[in-house]
Amino acid sequence: MKNLFGTDGLRGIYGDDLTDELAYRLGLALGELYGPSLFVVGHDTRESAEPLQKAIVKGLLEKGAKVKLAGVLPTPAVAMITKILNCFGIVISASHNPYQYNGIKILRFGFKLPDEEERKIELVMETVSAGVEKGFAEFDPHLRELYIEALLKSFHGLDLSGLRIAVDLANGAAIMTTPEVLNALGANVTCFSKEPNGKNINENCGSQHPEFLAQHMKGFDLGILHDGDADRCILLGENAEEIHGDKIMGVVAIQMKREGRLRNDMVVATIMSNKGLEDYLLDRGIKLTRVKVGDRYVLEGMQRFGASFGGERSGHIIFLDRSTTGDGLITALEFLRLMLSMNRAAAELSREVEDYPQLLLNVPVEDKSVAEHPALKREIEKYLGRFRIVVRASGTERLVRVMVEGKDETEVKKVVEELCGLISELDRG
Repeated sequence: MKNLFGTDGLRGIYGDDLTDELAYRLGLALGELYGPSLFVVGHDTRESAEPLQKAIVKGLLEKGAKVKLAGVLPTPAVAMITKILNCFGIVISASHNPYQYNGIKILRFGFKLPDEEERKIELVMETVSAGVEKGFAEFDPHLRELYIEALLKSFHGLDLSGLRIAVDLANGAAIMTTPEVLNALGANVTCFSKEPNGKNINENCGSQHPEFLAQHMKGFDLGILHDGDADRCILLGENAEEIHGDKIMGVVAIQMKREGRLRNDMVVATIMSNKGLEDYLLDRGIKLTRVKVGDRYVLEGMQRFGASFGGERSGHIIFLDRSTTGDGLITALEFLRLMLSMNRAAAELSREVEDYPQLLLNVPVEDKSVAEHPALKREIEKYLGRFRIVVRASGTERLVRVMVEGKDETEVKKVVEELCGLISELDRG
């Protein structure tokens, strides 16, 4: 069996790369290895979530595991619940991907499983036999409340009264949590993209499409944009200025340092983060440490270097003193807390972190290994020194991502277009 687990669990097109049979066998393997442990199962709003949940739960029950269903719930909510209850968690979601995709993440005590355990699960999936269903899985509405109560306790004293906040829920899992928490803290909340139908998750909305909420920002102090499973957060200022993860990390890191929360005066980010963030932090006595793309690698880097804060430009941001994983709602609350403590508007804060011209394009490909083609590497070498270039295959889609950063926007665009054209040409053979 080929490796099933990627950088973010199992991920693929439902019915093609990811099937009910695969989910069932995963459930059997998890039950075989970890039964009779408790598993909390949550999912996003994709139409494929329920059949996948039914299949994986069947496998778990056949091996004697205990199962509680959390229903529609963000990935970070399930992660926090597994930490509170000291149990396993399963999240059925493909995060920011289109509805045709889905995925399965396995969590334990708040964290994703290490690579070696995922390999062990894959081996057991090959040989495990069916069993007889024992017990049943039931929906537990209290699970959602556990998460909401934990967040309200963590941000005790934060008063958002008087703030008008627009929230783009991406027709995803955040519909169950973000509005309730913001309202409980006193904010005046207006929600968009709040009517999931199984197919409209992330569709022209959410953190990957800030242009949608930007049309509606008149009269709001802040815009919050989630992705499908709400582990990301991108913000919009009062005049619809985009505030991406680099800008959020920059200004929040300074606040954390003032409060003594920034361990080792370090922020862990990825190779995709802008050098403007690196220079901003360095000028203020904070080191930026870069790792591979993926919140998994950010967390590993934080643990390895003893950091308490890290994240990605895409909006995956981890506050280890508040949670074990990226949580879009926690990110938004931290930024709101900063706005209030500094008595400054969102856009004014974000302008502190300069963005050097950077362009990221995705190239659809049949063979993702084209990202390692010698001809492409030779072309990239021509530009090194004048530009910072990252070319990598997507971990979840048939795409090669091309990022170019430099001092001249026109030149950056030219280099990106040349590299994207070469990738398409090489992919066609």
